[in-house]
Amino acid sequence: MQLIIAEKPSVAQSIAAALGVKERKQGYLQGEGYLISWCVGHLVELAEPEAYGDYGKWQYADLPILPDKWQYSVLPSSKQQFNILRQLMVREDVTKIVCATDAGREGELIFRLVYAVAGCTKPVLRLWISSMEETAIRKGFADLRPSAEYDALYHAAICRAQADWVVGINATRLFSCLYRQTLRIGRVMTPTLALIVQREAEIAAFHPVPFYNVVLAMNGFTATSERMDRKEDAERLRSVCMDASVIVKRTERKEKSEKPPLLYDLTTLQRDANRLLGYTAQQTLDYVQSLYEKKLCTYPRTDSRYLTSDMADGLPVLVNAIAKAMPFAKKLPITAEIQQVINDGKVTDHHAIIPTMTVREADLLTLPTGERSILYLVAARLLCAVGQKHDYAETIITLECAGVEFTAKGCTELHPGWRALDAACKAMLKDKDEKEVTEKPLPIVAEGEVLELISVSVKEGKTTPPKHFTEDTLLSVMESAGSDDAPEDAERKGLGTPATRAGILEKLVKTGYVERKRAKSTVHLLPTHKAVSLITVVPETIQSPKLTAEWEARLKEIEHGLLAPEDFMTEITHMVQELVNTYEMAQDGQVLFDQPKEAIGVCPRCGGRVLDAPKAFSCETKDCGFVLWKNSRFFSAKRKQLTK
Repeated sequence: MQLIIAEKPSVAQSIAAALGVKERKQGYLQGEGYLISWCVGHLVELAEPEAYGDYGKWQYADLPILPDKWQYSVLPSSKQQFNILRQLMVREDVTKIVCATDAGREGELIFRLVYAVAGCTKPVLRLWISSMEETAIRKGFADLRPSAEYDALYHAAICRAQADWVVGINATRLFSCLYRQTLRIGRVMTPTLALIVQREAEIAAFHPVPFYNVVLAMNGFTATSERMDRKEDAERLRSVCMDASVIVKRTERKEKSEKPPLLYDLTTLQRDANRLLGYTAQQTLDYVQSLYEKKLCTYPRTDSRYLTSDMADGLPVLVNAIAKAMPFAKKLPITAEIQQVINDGKVTDHHAIIPTMTVREADLLTLPTGERSILYLVAARLLCAVGQKHDYAETIITLECAGVEFTAKGCTELHPGWRALDAACKAMLKDKDEKEVTEKPLPIVAEGEVLELISVSVKEGKTTPPKHFTEDTLLSVMESAGSDDAPEDAERKGLGTPATRAGILEKLVKTGYVERKRAKSTVHLLPTHKAVSLITVVPETIQSPKLTAEWEARLKEIEHGLLAPEDFMTEITHMVQELVNTYEMAQDGQVLFDQPKEAIGVCPRCGGRVLDAPKAFSCETKDCGFVLWKNSRFFSAKRKQLTK
């Protein structure tokens, strides 16, 4: 018997269907010479500090905590499934094990930890696929690889986990002990938080500067002057232009093309879904993961936006099938410029996210709304990416009035190309975010022609501050943060990976560092008082994206066998030791974390402020003594609750 271990039950079921395995057992499937089970995500994790000694109480004197020999623990919620896997592994009739977890760094780690903690020594083969379609699964099983080929990938994965543990545990306890409150620190989380805090500081420090333009209105179009700093200058020009002639100085017409967009990787899909549909990064990941498990999309946790050359022959058939299945593509011309999306050199572990042939038979209307919308985006992006370029003509008319130049710009669409499909998909999704104002065509005028001036006005504007981060814009910055410090040939740059960025954002919200606040149809990510205080006291090394850039470069070296894992961990250990031994608490740092409390009323006894405490509403003046208890029997007897 071969034991196949997948990452999730749904993936195990897809594999079972492809291999003809139908008999269901408790925690696994059986038949055709196979046992197929699953991990339910992470079953095994690095043990808590308490496993290494008396570290239950957080104390500065215990730092740094640096395990000599790493220990692991089975998650309490996963013990039952872990025991099933262990029992299957030791069965005498099981001669081989197939690792069928997700094909990537984390998938490799999930399987290897279960294998090690279960004490298994049987030979392992690796299934490496990017699609859950039956043809892809069967092809993958025909080309199983020895597990040893992925040892370096595992070493990079376990080094990442151990380094995150060492930095996270020690830095969190260090700052929590010094500032006497829980302050979570993370190698990716803290630099991401620093980006948000820095953006808000830029907005707070911004002072708008007014500027002025003079606008000429002719028959059918307007022309605008250069910006002016002083209103008096603009008013003076307006006055002069009212009695002056408007002459066409020159006209320029340039035909331009806009290339089709690249295919989606996970981050660009998350950005579009946030901007167009309002989904969080985590929601998008959950939806596209579900589509993958339903065999409707390829593997989602990818950072590539291209396909491989071995997919080229089947791509025209897929494009036509997707076009027929998508309601927004009906009656629109479909092309398949396949070479636009093929680039072997830009595909690492996984190719871009695309829909699968299974979409042909699926009843899309039965999909949950979120999954269906994401599938539409992915399908539209494939059709656009292999579509024709969008051609348009840009016209610029330069006018002269009172010796000053005025400019008018306009656009004329020559060939819609891929833009037609893009617009049709967004119209179906009722996209309210896209507010692109298409420039109107300008009338035909000749150089030297004198135009009739209808009116002259002064338009006042102001420089605008940077915008609050949304998940769309923050993901974009995370993707490129620290790139200047990363090697030019680094395969991964930025903060985190496509697979981890959504989790980082959710963690920032759950730990009370970031709040989601809606303004009209947009949700902004804003730092809390605690977050601003933390970034104020944390040293640059911890909050800079440079650290992550360096880590990713080093982890890639481990993956490629160019760096020994123990050398990497030695570097991390030295960094943490230096942090603990040299960091000095910021002067008056504790005061930073004392958030001013909101007054909810005026004290009727002394006129001071009444504050909201966990158990009572009380006067902030200690000698006053005015208090109203929230659990007062007086109100309870009347079945009333004392509110603000």
